[in-house]
Amino acid sequence: METEKLINWIRLINTETIGPISFFKLKQRYDSIEDALQEVSKRHNVPSKKDAEEEIKKAEKQNIKILSFEDEGYPKHLRHLVDAPPILYIKGNTKLLTQEQALSVVGARNASINGRKQASRLSYDLTENDILIISGMARGIDTAAHKGALYANNQSGATIAVLGTGVDVPYPSENAPLYEQISEQGAIISELPLGTQPQSNNFPRRNRIVAGLSLGTLVVEATLNSGSLITARLALEQGKEIFAIPGSPLEGRSSGCNKLIKEGAILIENYEDILKELPLFLTKHREESHYKEELGLFDKPLDKVKNYGDIPEKVTPLSDVLTEEGILIDDLIQLSGLSGTALSTELLKLEMENKIQYLSGNKVALVKHKR
Repeated sequence: METEKLINWIRLINTETIGPISFFKLKQRYDSIEDALQEVSKRHNVPSKKDAEEEIKKAEKQNIKILSFEDEGYPKHLRHLVDAPPILYIKGNTKLLTQEQALSVVGARNASINGRKQASRLSYDLTENDILIISGMARGIDTAAHKGALYANNQSGATIAVLGTGVDVPYPSENAPLYEQISEQGAIISELPLGTQPQSNNFPRRNRIVAGLSLGTLVVEATLNSGSLITARLALEQGKEIFAIPGSPLEGRSSGCNKLIKEGAILIENYEDILKELPLFLTKHREESHYKEELGLFDKPLDKVKNYGDIPEKVTPLSDVLTEEGILIDDLIQLSGLSGTALSTELLKLEMENKIQYLSGNKVALVKHKR
């Protein structure tokens, strides 16, 4: 992407109240991102052009690649997410982002020794069999998975770490050596601006990328309240397979995995169990219809699409359907009777009026007002 265009993309995605879904709807509605910026700036504070230029310069100095959704090397798996990151920062081997056969490995931060050994060994064996391991570089299972992958292929294995901080901010700090090794042998990625420090709300947001980059997610250890189950749920919503290692019902760190298995996750005892399933869900992933494509988020601007304003005869007002608790966007299409394009337009209007907000898991909700 040319620099001037990238500057505008950086400015828009870093504007307050603008998230990935809002970004792509604005991109659809206006002739250019520059036009969208002009409209948004009437209501919100927009980062300056100078700030965006400085961001690009900082990335260049640190040998960090900034990849936009429109760039050829953007991960194919992420393209299918309705809330795909418009921009990714990559430190390391960008070619890894195009590897199709990838598996995310997640689990407890306070993992047991046995759990860490399992994560490391499975990641080692899968990497030896050309499966790319993706995780979040957190303590415990994530760290063990990355280390196992790096040790494979005569200690030259690759892995991808997705951060909930800026790509230039190693977190947790004790993983700084691991961060450096991954950036040399694999890749570190983040959607957040450079220098972004750890914030609790960024990590659940990060999980959709961990799940989205892979064909399936393996949960090694997890309690019932573990963030790893969030990643598993996001992977399931994306149409991915879920794998889990069973454990003793007396061990709290196995309760989440056991629950996933009871609900239909594939029970895993060794890496061969995963390899057996790969051809099946790789084919499924290639053939499935994706929600973003149905919405037509990357068609021509709405004012240039013929009959874009046509509305079905039986339409339920969005005010009668939306709730403060949130509703899935695909359910909203069915309940409202609107087409995907018409719904996209109506939601954008409501968002610009600060009447709705987007929640994790592709949900939209009415903004809660103080009573």
